[in-house]
Amino acid sequence: MKNIQNQQLILSTISHIPYGKVTTYGSIAKRAGLPGYARQVGAILKTLPEKTNLPWHRVINAQGRISFPENSPQHTTQKQKLLAEGIVFSSTSKINLHRYLW
Repeated sequence: MKNIQNQQLILSTISHIPYGKVTTYGSIAKRAGLPGYARQVGAILKTLPEKTNLPWHRVINAQGRISFPENSPQHTTQKQKLLAEGIVFSSTSKINLHRYLW
């Protein structure tokens, strides 16, 4: 039961990330009241259905990078979604967390 409650808290938190902003796995865990559960956030995101309306693409790692391998289809999809929201990447594929962090 607790795992389902944690999942619901995490998914609800992700649903509130504003358009044009990003946040980290760890920040989602903290906002959900689950500090230290960043890996669980990632595990839950991996199980999302392909056609989800949840703004999963707004969750990045603490270094300001997309966590998928750079040449993967998932990385390309996430980057395209973020670019469409006006999020700018540096020449090293990083997102400025001071500017875009929720």
